[in-house]
Amino acid sequence: MKLGLTGATGFVGSTLMDLALERGHRVKALTRRDQPAREGVEWVRGDLADDAAMERLAQGCDAVVHVAGVVNAADRAGFEAGNITGTRAMVGAARKTQVPRFVHVSSLAAREPGLSDYGWSKAMAEAEATKAQGCVMVRPPAIYGPRDTEMFELFRAAKWGVLPLPPRGRASMIHVADLARLLLALAEGGAEDGAIFEADDGHQSARGARGWSHAELARMIGSATGRSVLPLHVPAAVLRLAAKADRAFRGSGAKLTPDRASYMCHPDWTARPEMAPPAALWQPRIAAPEGLRQTAEWYRAEGWL
Repeated sequence: MKLGLTGATGFVGSTLMDLALERGHRVKALTRRDQPAREGVEWVRGDLADDAAMERLAQGCDAVVHVAGVVNAADRAGFEAGNITGTRAMVGAARKTQVPRFVHVSSLAAREPGLSDYGWSKAMAEAEATKAQGCVMVRPPAIYGPRDTEMFELFRAAKWGVLPLPPRGRASMIHVADLARLLLALAEGGAEDGAIFEADDGHQSARGARGWSHAELARMIGSATGRSVLPLHVPAAVLRLAAKADRAFRGSGAKLTPDRASYMCHPDWTARPEMAPPAALWQPRIAAPEGLRQTAEWYRAEGWL
């Protein structure tokens, strides 16, 4: 089939594009700047603010996967432009060109729109996505894997033997390759219209709790990097103060922003089992300990660690 893809040059999008090409599909991919020619790929120059580019991207596609979005912005307006307005534009183009399938990548943050501007924008983007024909959605938890720059900060911090963490809580994880397989299965028509899925690596504790505790995540990252790591839970007030300091020192390049700190302090970012994709459609293949080890190896090979 022919797949329209936003965010194709990013972490998740590039992994999905590799998988789609491997499966024999053709890809029309949105890009802001010129890209090297690649067999099976038609690059469409433009961005989410370019309506004409959106229509060129969607024209003739059997499905559109909307991956592009903003995870970090200076203010609420930045999240609105990147997540809400951009989704509205992509939906409009898909409807105008009569694309029968629209796969929208959301976030678990959309469950709690009052916690952060990011969560608010993802919830509003979901509302826009429902207007597309054949819409299905995925709310991923923390995504990791080769080429990721967001979780890389934790791997780099682990070398000091102490890993600062949010207040105690639990979070689900998903390897980018597993997420890409799910997105492609949905693009191929593997679920009913209107479905919303929360997918993760399937892990639960001996007591039945979903996901991983923050301390478990820290220890797994330490193990992946060959270090014994002491998890250090930071009080919410201190985390918010650190976020203000990061913004002051790194400006728009800050990774820990006040908005992200509010998101991180929430104690439960675990995928709900009742919203898991049907097992016949998709099941996770990569457990977090092995996936984190592979990710650390990739960082080393690229000279990041």
